Amino acid sequence: MTKNKTFVLSVGGSLIVPGEVDVEFLKKFRALVLKKIKEGDKFVIMCGGGKINSKYNEAARKITAISDADLDWIGIYASRFNAQLMRALFGDLAHREIIIDPTKKIKTAKPIIIGAGYKPGWSTDYDAVMIAKVSGAKTVINLSNIDCAYTDDPKTNPEAKPIKNISWKDFRKIVGNVWKPRMNKPFDPIASKLAQICKIKVIIMNGRNIENFKNCLEGKEFQGTEIE
Repeated sequence: MTKNKTFVLSVGGSLIVPGEVDVEFLKKFRALVLKKIKEGDKFVIMCGGGKINSKYNEAARKITAISDADLDWIGIYASRFNAQLMRALFGDLAHREIIIDPTKKIKTAKPIIIGAGYKPGWSTDYDAVMIAKVSGAKTVINLSNIDCAYTDDPKTNPEAKPIKNISWKDFRKIVGNVWKPRMNKPFDPIASKLAQICKIKVIIMNGRNIENFKNCLEGKEFQGTEIE
């Protein structure tokens, strides 16, 4: 990656609100984005729902039988709430509206665009890939709370191995073809299918390692998984 380009980021809610709002992460993330903007770069930042989403979903399921669509709507509005926080942190440098329809091309002179959930069945990973498709970007950087993708869930399989580089064909064998609200996958299976069709690279990395993220933005060696 080189300077003076637009980076499409999918920022997991687990970074923004892992329990409480992660002020330290947001300070470091904001500082890096501002630094890169001064160097001529632009950013599209798609925000996930985080703990707000999971807490409300858990509560709803304890009270009544609830559809996946309704669970999705809760997550969508949680992501929009987080996106409003993110937009406010960048003030006048950010486009004034939160982008909630990733299928429309965005016209703005601002260097930062903030996005959030769109509609049921569309994760924010899918939204980020769609924005990349519409804008012509060739890479989506997925920032979450994991260092990389694995061959299996390392929490349940001690034989799981970290992945440095993998094709979409092989990655999709790992994550499958079905997406459900709150599923624990390194990247949404439906977003993976779209990325494969559109030939969009996705990089998965731990967003809390700001120096590592900076290296990625600057085309240096970094820890993470590249899927293409």
